[in-house]
Amino acid sequence: MNNHMKLRALCEGAVLVAVAQILSYLKLWEMPWGGSIVLSMVPLVLYAVRWGLGAGLLSGFVFGVLQFVFDGGFAIGWQSIIGDYLLAFTVLGLAGLVARRKSGVFTGTLIAGFARFLVHYVVGATVWAAYMPETFFGMTMHSPWFYSLLYNLAYMLPNIAITLLVFAVAYKPLNKYLTASDLIPSPAAAQPAKKDPSSSKWDPER
Repeated sequence: MNNHMKLRALCEGAVLVAVAQILSYLKLWEMPWGGSIVLSMVPLVLYAVRWGLGAGLLSGFVFGVLQFVFDGGFAIGWQSIIGDYLLAFTVLGLAGLVARRKSGVFTGTLIAGFARFLVHYVVGATVWAAYMPETFFGMTMHSPWFYSLLYNLAYMLPNIAITLLVFAVAYKPLNKYLTASDLIPSPAAAQPAKKDPSSSKWDPER
């Protein structure tokens, strides 16, 4: 990657992380027991799919830090800080595993969403186990693993679904950007310019 592309990746990452942070404040629905439905996954998955795994993981990590610092992050120890914020949002960058593929934003959303859910699920069943209520969704809770499953599915499934919906609506008009084809140089541009043979001949009249 040349310096121009590195600078472009850095600038685009800064903008999309900022957009994700803004979108995290615009909650479409906030669950009464915790968790919310927002559109912040959209720019993070998009960035990972456009620029790859490393860039995606880094942008997710930065977003996780911003979430904890500026979004009133609640934690009960370093385990929940690392799990629910740093790790859970960093793994959104796994969408970069399918970078620059035709249906990358859709497959990437599923990969990123499942990875984030898995982190929250494990943290919820272990770190937050002592906070499990007696009843949830009208059912008596006996297992923190079952409680964490219900709790995290309740908001992660809608978040994944709405991210997929946004990409589906935007796929046709913004195809060039969603598939990152604007980052791939055309064959003509990639080839060095051909030298005019006549320019290399000696001309005595010059």
